[in-house]
Amino acid sequence: MLQRYDPRNRDIKVNINGRLVHRDEAGVSPFDSSVQGGDAVWEGLRLYDGRIFRLKEHLARLRSSAKALAFAEIPSDEAITEEIRRTLAANSMRDGVHLRLTLTRGVKVTSGMDPRLNQSGPTLIVLAEFKPPVYGRAGLSLVTSSVRRFPPDCLDPKIHHCNLIQSILAKIEANVAGADDALMLDRQGFVAETNATHVFLVTGGVVETSREVACPEGITRAVVLELCRRHGIPHAVRDLTLTEVYRAEEMFCTGTMGELAAVTKVDGRVIGSGEVGPTTRRLSDLFAALTKVEGEHVA
Repeated sequence: MLQRYDPRNRDIKVNINGRLVHRDEAGVSPFDSSVQGGDAVWEGLRLYDGRIFRLKEHLARLRSSAKALAFAEIPSDEAITEEIRRTLAANSMRDGVHLRLTLTRGVKVTSGMDPRLNQSGPTLIVLAEFKPPVYGRAGLSLVTSSVRRFPPDCLDPKIHHCNLIQSILAKIEANVAGADDALMLDRQGFVAETNATHVFLVTGGVVETSREVACPEGITRAVVLELCRRHGIPHAVRDLTLTEVYRAEEMFCTGTMGELAAVTKVDGRVIGSGEVGPTTRRLSDLFAALTKVEGEHVA
C-alpha cells in the first residue's frame, strides 16, 4: 500500500503559526524542537462535507499529550480550530480532506535536548490535503514485525508524539515482505496494533480489540466500540495472541487516515474466508453513516 500524490495538492497553503504559505515555501526553524528531537505531538483529522469528525476528542488527545510532555504553553481549542478554518478556507477545501495537526514545543535559543532552551513556542502546523481513505476495500495483507511496541514503563503510548521511528522500522519490514502494513506486538507477545492503525478481530461473532497498554488511545477505535454498544454487537477488550489472529473469522483495522479496512491475510495465513466479512461491512456502514451526521462545522 503506497499513498499516491494528488495533483490537487500541488499548490496547497500550509499554516505555520498562523502564517499561510505555499507548500514549497513552508518551513520550520532548524532550532525547532520537532527538528531537534521529534519533540512534538500530532493529530490526524478528517473533513466530511465541511465537518471534522470527533474534533473535540482529537484536540483533547493533543492537549493531553502536550501536557504529558510538559509543554509550557498549549493553544486553546478555539485558537486551533480557528487556524483549521483559515487553512481550509485558504485552500477551498470542504470534503475528502485529511488534516495533520502538529504542535511542537517551539524554537530553542541553541541546539540541544534540554526543554529549558525553548524560549519561544509552541509551533502549530496545520497541513490539509485532499486525501480519501488510504486503504483499499478488498482487504489488506499484514506481516508481523520484529519491532515491539513500548509498554508504559518505556514510553507511554498514550503520548501521541512525533517520534515515529518504531512505526517506520516496522513499515520498512512490511515493504520488504510485500505486505500492506506491519502487525506489531508488545513485549509480552500480545497484539498491540499495526504500524499505523488499531486492530480488531471477529471471533464467534464477538468483536475484539487489544487493551490500550502498548497502543495509543484511538479515536476511531473508540467509535467502533461505541457503535458495538449502541447496536448490540458483542465486543470485548482483552489481550490477543497471534494464534487468535490466524484463526479469526474476520479482521479489520481502524484509524482516521483509513477509516475501517478489512485485513484478509496475516503472515501468509488467510483470515476467515479471505474476503471482507459481514461484521466488518456492517461496522463500516455504521461508521460511514455516523460521519455524515456528526462533526464540528469548520468549512
